[in-house]
Amino acid sequence: MKIIMLGAPGAGKGTQAEMISEKYGLPHVSTGDIFRANIKNGTELGKEAKKYMDAGQLVPDELTVKILLDRVAQDDCKNGYVLDGFPRTIPQAEVLDKALTELGDKVDYAINVDVPDENIINRMSGRRACVTCGATYHVVYAPTKVEGICDKCGSELILRDDDKPETVKNRLEVYHKQTQPLIEYYDKKGVLKEVDGTVDMNEVFNSIVSILA
Repeated sequence: MKIIMLGAPGAGKGTQAEMISEKYGLPHVSTGDIFRANIKNGTELGKEAKKYMDAGQLVPDELTVKILLDRVAQDDCKNGYVLDGFPRTIPQAEVLDKALTELGDKVDYAINVDVPDENIINRMSGRRACVTCGATYHVVYAPTKVEGICDKCGSELILRDDDKPETVKNRLEVYHKQTQPLIEYYDKKGVLKEVDGTVDMNEVFNSIVSILA
């Protein structure tokens, strides 16, 4: 079962991807996590990706496609996976489809978590990330036990540059221009499913489970 999570940045698709991963035993493949690991380790890819991410822009296809395809070719993905953060553009979707077709495979579901822009701006400005392990929290929805301190490793939490309101607005503009067309793309392929992302995350997940059942 190969699932693609769609939705604007901050719609909660990452959280849903983790829950799907846990319930169905599928790897959660997040390009954001891959990029952040590269940034933390100071790789050349990470340095280049950071320039785009800090500006609220999408990382170019050529930096994204190869690392993603290498990841899903690993053994733990042989029974399926949940893609979070990829594809972000029609050309990326076409590259992915071509690669899967060559393997005799295809995307089974593209699940769009639908949330209005104003909700997203409020959500993302409350997000906090650990500078050491990358764990994410929210000051309202998922607070830490000790304010400003990571529950997992005890390091300091920060408001990432790409979660600041002005950057979020820019990211949403980019999303509507470049990524939202994927909704129509996967609808035409007959694999698109939509869920209301404004309700409680467990309600969102129940909606997704009913789709995958």
